[in-house]
Amino acid sequence: MPEITTFLTYDQQAEAAVRHYISTFEGARIVSTMKGGQGAVISITFELLGQTFIALNGGPSFTFSQGISLFVACDTQAEIDRYWRKLTEGGGKEVQCGWLTDRFGVSWQIVPKKSGEWLAVVRCRPCCR
Repeated sequence: MPEITTFLTYDQQAEAAVRHYISTFEGARIVSTMKGGQGAVISITFELLGQTFIALNGGPSFTFSQGISLFVACDTQAEIDRYWRKLTEGGGKEVQCGWLTDRFGVSWQIVPKKSGEWLAVVRCRPCCR
């Protein structure tokens, strides 16, 4: 059966981003690193919370948008607070309704697992209508 892997293309910050994510999520790990002729990182395969990702240094024409985000459903407020703090440190930005953008431009949703149930009953802000 085929597999789907999330592929994140950065300008030249792939290694810094992966190291940041590895320090944020428990049990995260680097699976492999591909380097070019000068020893510069080309891509890194890594795992967060059991999901495989590939980070690539693709050059300045690649940027991220909120059209895609990484959704993390948390069990506790302590988890939400920890991930939120780590992912916004160093220049990340808070958005709204559990959304943030990290310092590398990747959008995240850090929310309680029960948020789907809550949103079925009440809308959190005008953005959710």
